[in-house]
Amino acid sequence: MLFGRKARAIVRLLLVEDEPLIAFDNEHFLSEAKYEVVATVDRVADALSVIEAGAPIDLVLVDIALADGSGVDVARAAHGRGIGVLFVTGNCPVEANDVADGCLSKPYAQRDLLQAIAAIEARREGKPVKKQPSGFRLFDRPA
Repeated sequence: MLFGRKARAIVRLLLVEDEPLIAFDNEHFLSEAKYEVVATVDRVADALSVIEAGAPIDLVLVDIALADGSGVDVARAAHGRGIGVLFVTGNCPVEANDVADGCLSKPYAQRDLLQAIAAIEARREGKPVKKQPSGFRLFDRPA
């Protein structure tokens, strides 16, 4: 296909969010945008189980304040397995740059979430980032 869309490098997402409405909205919206939501969980323990099970995941979208702990622990586990991380939170943690690709501040619009994912994908591919949404910080991919 000469003018077809390029295949995405980020397709499979793990959503870690303990606000039910945000989790539901993101799962529905991202599925409609042709992302595969591997799982949507609301606890650190459940997220770690999905990651440790070896499910193919391209990017983890994780809140910081979860009922049973910190999303930073999820990010560390994902980072340890070479999985990208996007924090979606009201307060980006100090250590975010060490374990994540970026941080998107809540509240955010759905288009901002898509732009943040696209920016992470562009950075991974060594391409210039065309547009960053407001409230988004892109980090160098941690080694």
